[in-house]
Amino acid sequence: MRYLDKISDPADLRQLSERELTLLAGEVRETILSCVSETGGHLAASLGTVELTVALHSVLDSPRDRVVWDVGHQCYAHKLLTGRRDRFGTIRQYGGLSGFPNRDESPHDVIGTGHASTSISYGLGLVEAQRLAREGDGNVVCVLGDGALTGGVAFEALNQAGHLRTPLVVVINDNEMSIRPNVGALQLYLNRIRLDPTLTRLREDLEHGVAKIPAIGRQAYRLGKDVKGSMKAFLVPGMLFEELGFAYIGVVDGHDMHALRESIRQAIDTRRPVVVHVKTIKGKGYEPAEARPDAFHGTGPFNIGNGERKAPAVGTTYTEAFGEALVRLAECDERIVAITAAMTQGTGLEAFERRFPDRFYDVGIAEEHAAVFAAGLAIGGMRPVVALYSTFLQRAFDMLMQDVGLQGLPVTFAVDRAGLVGDDGPTHHGGFDLSFLRVIPGMTVMAPSSQEELQRMLATALTLDGPAAVRYPRGLAAPFSPLPEIEPVALGRGVVLQEGVDVALVGVGTGVGLAREAAELLAAEGVTPTVVDARFVKPLDTELLQRLAAGHGRIVTVEENTLAGGFGSAVLEAVGGATEVVRLGLPDAFVPHGDRARVLADLGLTAQAVALAARSQTPTLTHVE
Repeated sequence: MRYLDKISDPADLRQLSERELTLLAGEVRETILSCVSETGGHLAASLGTVELTVALHSVLDSPRDRVVWDVGHQCYAHKLLTGRRDRFGTIRQYGGLSGFPNRDESPHDVIGTGHASTSISYGLGLVEAQRLAREGDGNVVCVLGDGALTGGVAFEALNQAGHLRTPLVVVINDNEMSIRPNVGALQLYLNRIRLDPTLTRLREDLEHGVAKIPAIGRQAYRLGKDVKGSMKAFLVPGMLFEELGFAYIGVVDGHDMHALRESIRQAIDTRRPVVVHVKTIKGKGYEPAEARPDAFHGTGPFNIGNGERKAPAVGTTYTEAFGEALVRLAECDERIVAITAAMTQGTGLEAFERRFPDRFYDVGIAEEHAAVFAAGLAIGGMRPVVALYSTFLQRAFDMLMQDVGLQGLPVTFAVDRAGLVGDDGPTHHGGFDLSFLRVIPGMTVMAPSSQEELQRMLATALTLDGPAAVRYPRGLAAPFSPLPEIEPVALGRGVVLQEGVDVALVGVGTGVGLAREAAELLAAEGVTPTVVDARFVKPLDTELLQRLAAGHGRIVTVEENTLAGGFGSAVLEAVGGATEVVRLGLPDAFVPHGDRARVLADLGLTAQAVALAARSQTPTLTHVE
């Protein structure tokens, strides 16, 4: 019987020896690999944290002691060890386990998170709440991995925790990677202080030598202190964290069970803020993932033997279409620069980086900085394009409003993964961007219904004197032929795709395809709808909308965005009581994970639902208003 089969709760780990815990780690790794090869998921990060997870749960007493995962996709081993082994095969599947920590799943999931850099803030709050309530004495350990320390929020929390001297343990899971190798000065710092025998010996020799500097008189004493301080700051690992008020332990081999357990115990016993610097290998134990951790960061089902995908993607993604168009446009305009936040591959900017390395910036997991950095570039005469997932753009809302919108700066936001993204679930669905973008004065908001239109809208954005956003979905389409010339579209103008008299179906983005399918269903019943691709959420084509309102008894709007404040709301505001407006979109809720088509069907956002809304009877679906 496997050791893993005996683990139903983290407390069971405390009955095992370190040799047995090491064997258990191997079984956990095999289970993760076997499952993810069938279901897909975040493989490389979770393989790298197996020994760390086993060590943590063998020393801590969860859930009295809290482990806060940051980022959440390194938590697969944690799920296996906290009572979810029998359901692990359902991870990221419809109705199954989430691919991230989820408070509704288990008391061992302290927080739910899919974004990065927040764990120290959570952990500090947990410890302080415990102190104020005078209840319990549980420990809190925050595990930062995959570039989470590049996010500014982490440093805001480090600053306060060091000031308060709160007994909090921060484990830096240093695998040198987020999706690609980490960037920035901090990463260079971590590189320098990783375990290096030569550096260690040099440091010890110099410290012994500095300690012998004679302190003759006050001036010599001050000189001696300055030299010692300079030597220590230059050579002592973790001095940055020491200066912030944290004790520093490291560098620890993240795959050595004994070293991990001893370091965790030492950190807990210190009873002050402690950083434990752990060096791990992303993709540990699976050669294809170790060799190409970026390819196995988030993966579909694959063959374990060679690492190849079981069902290769067919067609072109909107992401690829965006990347191809940006390179072409940048060849004609030297002012165009590209910015992303640790998502070069995910946002389609790899070709741009290769072609224009001096005009490409990966700022790390720092979306707020990306927006303000782009504002500075725009003031300096550049035409910055910031490529982010919709879910991550939310983090920069204040900067969108204050630093880009209020200044009226020509910054273009390429908003990828808009709408539902499927298996990653509510932390990654992009269902709110139309709502928060359209409230920013002066912001142009576009949503293409095809990849060709995406390219033209990108060109349009780059001609404007103010900010613009182009939002587009994750999905595949048939391979497209690049346009001979990428010509801008007419600003604020929709397109009538089909003329009719009975009802107007007005879609935006993926809603256009649903409107077209619904029109075919209605035509079979003898109903003749008008079908419109609105293209623009802001500015709206009010002239076209007013004409539709005058000539049709009902307008049905279709969008893959929350109904609250979205495209349909804008149409309703524009036409007033001139005609009945029925809005279809996402509900006022956080939508669960699962196959995108199946989740949309559950929500009633289908061609059949659009056709129902177009008929004379009042729709009864909860997401229709």
